[in-house]
Amino acid sequence: MKLKCSGGTVAHIPSSAFVGRDRILIFYQGQPKVCHSEDGESIGANPFSQRLSMILMSKGCTFTLNTVDMKRCPDALKELAPGTQPPFLIYNGEVKTDVNKIEEFLEEKLTAPRYPCMTPKHKESNTAGNDVFQKFSAYIKNQVPAQDDHLQKNLLRSLLKLDLYLKNPLPYELCRDPKMTVSKRKFLDGDNLTLPDCNLLPKLHIINIVCCQYRGFEIPKDLQGISRYLANAEEQKAFKYTCPHSSEIILFYRDVVRKMP
Repeated sequence: MKLKCSGGTVAHIPSSAFVGRDRILIFYQGQPKVCHSEDGESIGANPFSQRLSMILMSKGCTFTLNTVDMKRCPDALKELAPGTQPPFLIYNGEVKTDVNKIEEFLEEKLTAPRYPCMTPKHKESNTAGNDVFQKFSAYIKNQVPAQDDHLQKNLLRSLLKLDLYLKNPLPYELCRDPKMTVSKRKFLDGDNLTLPDCNLLPKLHIINIVCCQYRGFEIPKDLQGISRYLANAEEQKAFKYTCPHSSEIILFYRDVVRKMP
């Protein structure tokens, strides 16, 4: 279902939003229409917005999503979260603006048996790949050409570390097959999406698109753990239905990337 909200058609997600009798409202910052959009606004290339949408869709929770142009939105909305930018969440009149706190809140409120638990069972899954986006940002925003090779290698090292985590069997896999040498799991912590997947996958998607467009560089295919991870993500509605279009990501980064000679 296409969701109609304040900015237009912005995502393929359900449009009614309730947790019990209490309504969750999610506000995302919109950005001007780009190609392949039908209406005047779209969610834009914000990995934090996609992260929250993935969590809610993975839990099977329907919710209302609203895109907001903070330069033109009503004063009443600006007063809800003064000085902050979306995404933010409103629940029972309380505004939450920190994405990590929103994630904690959703995991606390949307609990079993009605909603699946998304907290990983292995603590290492929480930090796997946690420096990849930082290395990417340093590389793609670098203004000194002589540093490009060094920064690209830093990014590759972080990707390699993530790849190794994805390929190494987790304890539960070794219990099933003590001779296993390469993991067969789909995601960071197992075969189901967990909270760290919802944080990491949108960032890996951005890295691939932006680096390919502006640096002629992609996540290497021989990083088989990451390749398998991304391929499995593409099969998940929670990921593919919340991904911004590639053109939105390219447009978002256009002004922060140093132009190549």
